[in-house]
Amino acid sequence: MDAVAPPERPIDPTASLVRSMRKIAQAIDVRSREIARLTGLTLPQLIVLQSVRTLGEVTTQAISRDASMSPPTVAAVLDKLEARGMVERYRSTLDRRVVHTRLTEAGGAALETSPGLLGAGFIAAFAALPLQTRAEVAGSLDVLAALMVGEALSPTPGSDG
Repeated sequence: MDAVAPPERPIDPTASLVRSMRKIAQAIDVRSREIARLTGLTLPQLIVLQSVRTLGEVTTQAISRDASMSPPTVAAVLDKLEARGMVERYRSTLDRRVVHTRLTEAGGAALETSPGLLGAGFIAAFAALPLQTRAEVAGSLDVLAALMVGEALSPTPGSDG
């Protein structure tokens, strides 16, 4: 007697998306703990340090935009980094209301010795993908991030929207 295959259930893209997002969140959590163990710095601290290094002597607002963190979160992270001697904050000589942040030698050294945020295995595997696939993945994650934070998306050329 032949076994009857169960009827195919339609694929639920939302359920698949939630599972994939959970896997990503778990991987980020594991990587974050690994980086903290190796460097003594949290992921947000490393991201803020990277923003300061990239942007130069900069305001909290600019770091906030670059790091995709709220200004109060950036200020709290900067407090901790300043207490550890990794950044310095100072008032602008042109406008005393403006506070700038700059990287110290200790902050630069911490960035030089810190592991990559994504890990060598991920970087190698991602680099091995065809350029078009990498662009599609990055674009899809940009859309997902915008949806997650409630940003309105403009229709892309060729879309139904």
